[in-house]
Amino acid sequence: MGFVDLHVHSCRSDGTMTPHELVDYALEKGLSALALTDHDTIDGLDEIMEYAKDKPIEIIPGIEYSTEYNQRDVHIVGLFIDYKAPVFLEYLARFKQSRTDRNYKLCANLQNAGIDITYEALMEAYPNAVITRAHYAGFLLDHGYVKSRNEAFERYLGDHTPYFVHREKITPEEVIEVTRKAGGIPILAHPTLYKLGREQLDILVGRLTEAGLMGMECYYSTYTPAETRQMKALAQQYQLLPSGGSDFHGDAKPGLDLGVGYGRLYVPDEILVNLKKTLHTKMLLTDLDGTLLDTKKSVSEKSRNALIKMLSKGNHLVLASGRSYDSILDVLALLDLPEKDLAGSVYMAAYNGALLYDCTKQAVIAQYTVPIPAAQEIFDMALQRGIHIQTYTDTHIVSCAEDEELVYYRTAIHSPYKVGTVLAQELTHAPCKLLAIELHDRSRLEAFRSEFEASALARDITCEFSCARYLEFYNRHAGKGNALRHLCNAVHVHIKNTVAAGDEENDISMLRAAAVGVCMANGTPSVKAQADYVTDHDNDHDGIMEVIERFDLK
Repeated sequence: MGFVDLHVHSCRSDGTMTPHELVDYALEKGLSALALTDHDTIDGLDEIMEYAKDKPIEIIPGIEYSTEYNQRDVHIVGLFIDYKAPVFLEYLARFKQSRTDRNYKLCANLQNAGIDITYEALMEAYPNAVITRAHYAGFLLDHGYVKSRNEAFERYLGDHTPYFVHREKITPEEVIEVTRKAGGIPILAHPTLYKLGREQLDILVGRLTEAGLMGMECYYSTYTPAETRQMKALAQQYQLLPSGGSDFHGDAKPGLDLGVGYGRLYVPDEILVNLKKTLHTKMLLTDLDGTLLDTKKSVSEKSRNALIKMLSKGNHLVLASGRSYDSILDVLALLDLPEKDLAGSVYMAAYNGALLYDCTKQAVIAQYTVPIPAAQEIFDMALQRGIHIQTYTDTHIVSCAEDEELVYYRTAIHSPYKVGTVLAQELTHAPCKLLAIELHDRSRLEAFRSEFEASALARDITCEFSCARYLEFYNRHAGKGNALRHLCNAVHVHIKNTVAAGDEENDISMLRAAAVGVCMANGTPSVKAQADYVTDHDNDHDGIMEVIERFDLK
């Protein structure tokens, strides 16, 4: 089995080897892959990619960002970035200016301490490099102001010295977002170096995972065996992809060698294989009624086989619906997907994305609810207008009455029900959504919607139509578009690899959020206007199979 190094620096930042020297040295060391991750710069990437293109080594384009978290430097490594993407280049320009501004201020502070140093002198001493504190340390050592690099950091350059200058507050969350937009994988670099302690490190990793962090360095040159085990456990806890590397800088870090660190490091090929799987996995998010399901609330054998083939290739399926959890499970049972031989997973975004659930692992991913007092206000508003209103427990519909609207609803949704209007008595916890139904006069729902949107409730709760007869209410953090984003973060799928299909108003946010938004031929005009593609076939003629084949999900 081969090994890789996914954290390496060249002389284009604060390393000492040129990019092509790194390639030659990596081949000498027997590495199968190398990631060039210079500090806040991509200046060496074209050179290393060109030099290595005919050599038996894989080069991963990368970068290491310096960000600030609670007045500490926290580094994020971006792997597999599209380093020529406009969104990335625009953000990188801001990074470079922030570093330059900080360098001028740091030079001024050191001058006040009696050191003859200018930013121009540093640039002359280290041409073509992104100036970092390592360059300052080398300059101070070469000019006799300190006796070692460690002394330079202890006296002048460390975070807590009186001369240190923090950069513009560029947060880890910002660089995670831009890395993902550039098609890359954001990795938390060397977590143990931040000296946060277990509790604070757990808080940091949780926060960054919520922001879209995809991996964490579980292998690093300075880790003890116990720290490696701890980092692996933390990565597993947050479902982050393991990564690792030496942080090789050449002569700038004596004793730290490429690929092996201080002699104990070994990053196996399989780490890179698992990271690359993330780049290619695709996700189909499909509405149910009017999209996946035909008018008889069924799925044809042809469409079912297309879904199975898609999943067998390792792609994921998300059943995204206003339906309740138990009703979507009924649809999943209807699909009768094989339990084995499916490399991809099935998820649900129930209640319009208020409940995200891993159907394969049978585990809740996230849940966004409507507080019971707010739900009660919506119930009361509907009842005052004489409009049917209902909500949901984990197992039942809670209906305001046993009326024709409930009967109509249960012709397709077979969940048991109970009748009640005092929600504090009927619910044991906050519901995921509420549903108003009007079978004969949509204008009554339109008027209800206008009244609701003028109320204070609308700050935290969204309402929109899922069909002409149904008006849905749910937490503003839910919605199918947010569900897509939350799931991409949670299961490590790039939004660029998402396709969403729907037919009604409550699908629009999902179609907008996806890389490709598809409206079914039977969809409403407003949804067709927002879609990137409208199917030739409707939901009664295998429209979902057309989506799978048209966008290479099979």
